[in-house]
Amino acid sequence: MNSMTPCFTQPNSTFFPWRPSLSSKSSLPPNGAFWLQKLMSKPLSSSNSIYNKLHPAQASPFDLSPPPIDHDFLDTAKTAGAEISKEGIIETFHNDDEALDAVDNGAVVVDLSHFGRIRVSGEDRIQFLHNQSTANFECLQPGQGCDTVFVTPTARTIDIAHAWIMKNAVTLLVSPETCRIITDMLNKYIFFADNVEIQDITKETSFFVLVGPNSNKVMEKLNLGDLVGKPYGTHQHFSVDGLPVTIGVGNIISEEGFSLLTSPAAAPSVWKAILSQGTIPMGSSAWEKLRVIRGRPAPGMELTNEFNVLESNLWNSISLDKGCYKGQETIARLITYDGLKQRLWGIHLSAAAGPGSVITVDGKKVGKLTSYTTGRKQSEHFGLGYIKRNAASEGDNVVVGDNINGTVVEVPFLAMQRPPSGRSN
Repeated sequence: MNSMTPCFTQPNSTFFPWRPSLSSKSSLPPNGAFWLQKLMSKPLSSSNSIYNKLHPAQASPFDLSPPPIDHDFLDTAKTAGAEISKEGIIETFHNDDEALDAVDNGAVVVDLSHFGRIRVSGEDRIQFLHNQSTANFECLQPGQGCDTVFVTPTARTIDIAHAWIMKNAVTLLVSPETCRIITDMLNKYIFFADNVEIQDITKETSFFVLVGPNSNKVMEKLNLGDLVGKPYGTHQHFSVDGLPVTIGVGNIISEEGFSLLTSPAAAPSVWKAILSQGTIPMGSSAWEKLRVIRGRPAPGMELTNEFNVLESNLWNSISLDKGCYKGQETIARLITYDGLKQRLWGIHLSAAAGPGSVITVDGKKVGKLTSYTTGRKQSEHFGLGYIKRNAASEGDNVVVGDNINGTVVEVPFLAMQRPPSGRSN
């Protein structure tokens, strides 16, 4: 590895300088050098620059406690040409097509700090989450992670959460729309004798994801190769000038790639180090396109009171043998009696279509479109929708709305779901 590239230390090291070259960009592709040059046009302070050193966590993994709030990262993004909403969400770097192309041919980094982060602590936290969501938390150890689904008592979907099991707490990543709902719901189910504490740490943390086939190379160049090839949800703790950084395998829409949970004060340094490896920044507008194209269900669209968790095809997040939990009886009946009426699919469309449009086959209503987006080109159209079983499947033609032709396709996020042995997806 070039000694002038950014260097993350591995957990069993003492420390390594985190020191990239600002003058030599010969190893970067032209687009990577462009974004790095825009970032470096602003002077760096000694307190949060990429000259800082990344120290490993102590032998006993720390738990993420709220660090001081710092807003320097949005200034860093603005310097790179980002368009930021009044809510503080990076909407675009005006490079959406380039970023979507890098998802297939390079690597992109996305700021998802507007997503919710919930910290669940207390001695009873594992059993509590085990009973309140669909995954088997009791089989997990610190340093591992999983996806789980919060559902209603009748197994209607509220949201998918990604969970990191830490030494003294569990950190949940949830959608922006559901953070308050899930926090209130969990607090509601804490009984008097339960030793559980729920804390919303969204504003006290930053969250990035790394997506694309070159993600592993980026991690290796940053001296984080130990995480490459590890199981989904595996995570390790680091610190930047004493501020916490947790890096995990997986990036919400895929079991590949990586996620980074940082202190806001450390966020600019982490972001710049990732960009220095030729990674392309992506805004939330392109991320939403990617979500639909990859088939990741979202609250208010695919995850609503209208559809249950099995119809959403979220098999990887569901334990079928862990015992009683909220929604378990309904899920068990659906599986036992083969009661699924519909399934979520991707749909290639011939033209733009609005969510809520009726899906028909031979003039008969068979489903509903739930999400729509254009592709890399405005002439490309793609959607997600629920379709009745036996009405249509992969490769079949449907009509969306009045006269929009569609072809049913499998999508990556749903394709990686693994139903019980012997059951067709």
